[in-house]
Amino acid sequence: MAADTGYEADAAGARAGAERAVRLLLDNGALTALVVLVAALSLLSGDFLTAENLRNVGVQAAVTAVLAFGVTFVIVTAGIDLSVGSVAALSAIVLAWAATTHGLPVWLAVPLALATGVGCGLVSGALIAFGKLPPFIATLAMLSIARGLSLVVSQGSPVELPDPLSTLGDTLGGWLPVPVLVMLVAGLLTAGVLGRAYTGRAMYAIGGNEEAAHLSGIRVRRHKIVAYVLSGALAAVAGVLLAARLSSAQPQAGDGYELDAIAAVVIGGASLAGGVGRASGTLIGALILAVLRNGLNLLEVSTFWQHVVIGAVIALAVLLDTARRRAGARPAAPGATGGGQGPRHRWLTGAPLRLGVATVVVAAVVVGAALRDPDPGGGTRVGLSLSTLNNPFFVQLKAGAREEAEAAGVRLQVTDAQNDASQQANHVQNFLSKQMDAIVVNPVDSRAAGPAVKGAVARGVPVVAVDRGVTGAPALTLVASDNVGGGRLAARELARRLGGRGTVVVLQGTPGTSAARERGKGFADGIAAYPGIKVVGRQSADFDRAKGLDVTTNLLQSHPGVDGVFAENDEMALGAVKALGARAGTSVEVVGFDGTPEALRAVRGGTLAATVAQQPRELGRLAVRDAIRLARGESPRRTVKVPVKVVAARPR
Repeated sequence: MAADTGYEADAAGARAGAERAVRLLLDNGALTALVVLVAALSLLSGDFLTAENLRNVGVQAAVTAVLAFGVTFVIVTAGIDLSVGSVAALSAIVLAWAATTHGLPVWLAVPLALATGVGCGLVSGALIAFGKLPPFIATLAMLSIARGLSLVVSQGSPVELPDPLSTLGDTLGGWLPVPVLVMLVAGLLTAGVLGRAYTGRAMYAIGGNEEAAHLSGIRVRRHKIVAYVLSGALAAVAGVLLAARLSSAQPQAGDGYELDAIAAVVIGGASLAGGVGRASGTLIGALILAVLRNGLNLLEVSTFWQHVVIGAVIALAVLLDTARRRAGARPAAPGATGGGQGPRHRWLTGAPLRLGVATVVVAAVVVGAALRDPDPGGGTRVGLSLSTLNNPFFVQLKAGAREEAEAAGVRLQVTDAQNDASQQANHVQNFLSKQMDAIVVNPVDSRAAGPAVKGAVARGVPVVAVDRGVTGAPALTLVASDNVGGGRLAARELARRLGGRGTVVVLQGTPGTSAARERGKGFADGIAAYPGIKVVGRQSADFDRAKGLDVTTNLLQSHPGVDGVFAENDEMALGAVKALGARAGTSVEVVGFDGTPEALRAVRGGTLAATVAQQPRELGRLAVRDAIRLARGESPRRTVKVPVKVVAARPR
């Protein structure tokens, strides 16, 4: 009987433990979604649940999580911080600028970077607390200021990071990534402040009811400023981590990261109305975003559909928060007693809704998997990471790569880094998790791509660089046209059409990108040979047609008699043609770069004077062709040059 009683007690204890685990999942919608998402991806992809890929997920979540921990303080006070991505970039630039350009020791450069983040947070907090600016407006202004300062300090170019700082992106003992360790420490500190410190309790009170908090003696202004200072400090930490991972500080780094950080906080259960939020929930939210992106890459889901899936998950998280607040079931802050306020509608805020959210998340992944890029079959697998697909040039490059892959019968997976060097590093890591036979990289930035490419080559995976080279790592083959030489050709053609005399303006590409630097340098060198031509204005239009139109319109206000325009890509050139109207091709000559189909039609129509054609389809074909050769063990070709040529309209 005693034995039976002991057995029954053990069984009862096991059942109680299982019930507690189930209850934990049911009471935490974000954790439920993460667990179910991991389980679903493990079933859908055999490459997901491996030690290497889980490390990748941790590293890929680290920067977003650290940013999100800072944003948690702000959202708890019913505020918002849109500046964290730009503050991270500025802090990283200050770090690299101090350590590299001015030779400061690391122990001085790192505190200077952190002080930059703290200073930005202090200014934002003061504008909100004392200037009475809405948080949205104050932090939107700081977003622009910080981004502008990062471009001013860096002169629009990436700044190399010293080797001691680059080790922050490495691993300890060969298995624990330093970014993951920093993420966990930042999470513990956030949890400690929110759950244990008086400041944390004051933040919850302010977010719950600011007027009541003020009447109870809480110094509302002081604690609001503290929240934004903490957000700025953690943004600086994230910037240091990002720069260390890329071995360089990028002036355009962190663009849009504030949206991921806010999404992570909301997915983790925080309320945009304030008074609710936990560090643990924020960590889970960041992991959900990282797992989604990683899993969708492994499933070869189209980059365009990935945006749809992630947007749907964010919308669901906000809907859950709205439903919870309407039901009057606000989760208690850490340390509070009671389950919440108001009636608890189980059908609206309990287990059914949480399980429903998790189910929809997984369903989105499954639907996304069904919409994956076409797979031509074959045994050889090649990954292609493009800097962006928001540009006709790279769309053509992708088309050429696909044509070559289909002709050779190999599998080609294409990813879009969206001009984000960190995102491109994630894609290369994911290619390694999928055990690709070869990788083709079109770098967002030549230096920032170095660490990821170096890691691939160290694993024995051949890498081909296309259109732009890789600095600091031995890409086995470079397939490229000469951007600097193309810039010189553009200068020569524009000078020829102007008869060697006149004034011109230059539309520059995205600051910090290698294409903008190289094309601009080539044009500047080429036009210097014509002293009768004067460059009267240079402005960035980010390789974008709409911005090209606006910037050209503005430049024409200050230089109405301009004779020529050089644009560092065809999209900006076509925007300039639109701004010039009837003057394009008659009194003003416009020269572009890339040779896109629409630009070639404009050349034939006479509105665009010329374009430097790079033959992007041929670049894509040759890059994949060489990747296949390397995957099959053939000897590499160090450099494959695709000739550029000027396609010009008939002279007037």
